[in-house]
Amino acid sequence: MPTKKKRTTKITAEGLYKISNKLKQTVIDMLTEAGSGHTAGSLGTAEIFSALYFKILNVDPEKPNKKNRDRFLLSNGHVCPIWYAALSERGFFPKTELWNLRKINSKLQGHPKINTKMGIENSSGSLGQGLSQAIGVSLATKMDGLNYRVYCMTGDGELNEGQIWEAAMFAANKKLNNLTWIIDRNNIQSDGVTGDIMPLENLRDKLESFNWYVIEIDGHNIEEIISACKMANSITQRPTAIIAHTIPGEGVKFIENKYQWHGRVPNKKEAIKAKEELRSII
Repeated sequence: MPTKKKRTTKITAEGLYKISNKLKQTVIDMLTEAGSGHTAGSLGTAEIFSALYFKILNVDPEKPNKKNRDRFLLSNGHVCPIWYAALSERGFFPKTELWNLRKINSKLQGHPKINTKMGIENSSGSLGQGLSQAIGVSLATKMDGLNYRVYCMTGDGELNEGQIWEAAMFAANKKLNNLTWIIDRNNIQSDGVTGDIMPLENLRDKLESFNWYVIEIDGHNIEEIISACKMANSITQRPTAIIAHTIPGEGVKFIENKYQWHGRVPNKKEAIKAKEELRSII
């Protein structure tokens, strides 16, 4: 059963920063307990998830399947620990469930499996598919005459996939103005930096040439995240892409900007140090 619903309408930016910091500490504990997973991207997107689930998204943990809820789909599914932490903090399921991350028969696997009662709107694994999933939901929304918004997050290394660009063309062609695509632009992937493996710049120009409305933000700035999502709501003739520049591992200096932490987790000693650093920020 969902835990008690938390009121979010009056949470300040300062409150959202505190939530994001708490989520990062939770992720450290989850990954250390699991012994495997993805640290850098999970920490680097905490402010985005804090803003989404405690300010932006129209969702209700007491009515998780209400028809007109907003939908969030995660394409870069390996950062699901931060998604799970946010969903639990928002009240979709008890926090005790978090300690089952990646365990056999757990509801919280290393890549998400759809479970709308828990707020998990899509399954993901192979990279590059989430934007296409979100487009399907977005198109269905219009066909059904509903007015909820659809949000999708992808990584930037994921933009190496051709399916992403086919999806980008399709969404613009269909003028899916109810779709917001958040790109975690953290400049790393599993085996190096994106600039070495498959350079993406000028990313903004590329997206605009596909007829997307593009906003670039600091992905750790709560005010910019909220403002960008509000701006996306006002765009009427095309979908919106938010390029969120983030620091992988943000808040933990020995993890920040190191691609080696893409798929590595802290040991117990490192976890203690990481949480000490995070607690010193707030």
